[in-house]
Amino acid sequence: MKIVMVGEGAFANKHLDAIERFNGLEVVSLCGGVEGPTRALAQARGIEHYTLDLAQALAVPGVEAAILASPTPLHAAQALQVMRAGKHVLIEIPMADSLTDAQALVQAQGETGVVAMVNHVRRFNPSHQWMHQKIQAGELRLQQLDVQTYFFRRTNTNAKGEPRSWTDHLLWHHACHTVDLFQYQTGGVAPTVTGLQGPMHPDLGIAMDMSIGMKSADGALCTLSLSFNNQGPFGTFFRYICDNGTYIANYDDLQTGDGVDIDVSSVAESMDGIELADREFLAAINEGREPNSSVRQALGAMQTLDRIERLL
Repeated sequence: MKIVMVGEGAFANKHLDAIERFNGLEVVSLCGGVEGPTRALAQARGIEHYTLDLAQALAVPGVEAAILASPTPLHAAQALQVMRAGKHVLIEIPMADSLTDAQALVQAQGETGVVAMVNHVRRFNPSHQWMHQKIQAGELRLQQLDVQTYFFRRTNTNAKGEPRSWTDHLLWHHACHTVDLFQYQTGGVAPTVTGLQGPMHPDLGIAMDMSIGMKSADGALCTLSLSFNNQGPFGTFFRYICDNGTYIANYDDLQTGDGVDIDVSSVAESMDGIELADREFLAAINEGREPNSSVRQALGAMQTLDRIERLL
C-alpha cells in the first residue's frame, strides 16, 4: 500500500521507524511544512517525492492513505482534505483542537466511507492493552487512574527542544491521551468531570498547569495532573489503582505497585505502541472494517475535553 507521510518532525520519524519494521506500507511521498527539514528527511529516508503541498502528495500515483503527523492546528483541515480525496487517514492525536472540527471529521468519514483513525496510542501500548484485557475479563476493577503528565516548556519548543511554529496545549493535546484512555478502560464517556487551570503564560497565552478529574458511570475516578513547569523526568506516568492490585504503566512497560516488572511481551506482536497503531490502521483498510480508535470512537474524548474547557 502506498501512503503519504505528512509532517517532518519527531512523530513523523516515529511512524517512519515503525513502518520499516513490517511489510505492507510504502511511503511514496513526504509532505512537510518547512522546505529544508522536509527535503533532509526525505533524503535520509530514501523517499523519492517530497512537497509542501498536501494536494500534490495525495496526487502521487497509487496513493491510498495518509498518516498525519503535522502540527495539531492543521489536523482537522488536513484530515478533511485527505478523506475528500478518497484516501484513508490516520491522524496523530488529537484529531482536532475543537469539538466542532472533530464532529466534522466524523461526518466526513460517514460520507466518504474511508478508514479514518486517530492514533490514541495508549489504546495500543502493551501495558495498557494488558490492563484493558484484565478489566474486560472482570479480573480487575478500576477504582482510580492516577496520571501525571509533565514537561518543562516555558518557551515555544517541541519535545526535542527545537523552536516550534505553533503552540502546544495541555488540554487539547496532552490531556486528550488520558481522557480517551480512561473512557476506553471504563467503557463510556465520563458523566462527571472537573477542571482547574493555573495562570496563563504572558507570551504563549496558555495555562502552564492544569488539574482534571473524571468519574465513570460505575464510580471509578481519574485524577490527572499536567504541567509545562515541571523540572524532572518528562512524560506521562500512569497508576492503576484496582480492587485486586495496583499497577504502574510507563508507556509500553508495566509494573506492580511494588515495582515488580510484569512481562507484557506476549500481549501483541510488538512492544511499540505506535507500530501497533500503524498495524491496526493497515489491517482495518485491508479488512474493510472500522479500526480501534476510529474518529467515531474518539469523539467521546473530544466531547469530554469540550466540557472540561467550559469549566476552566
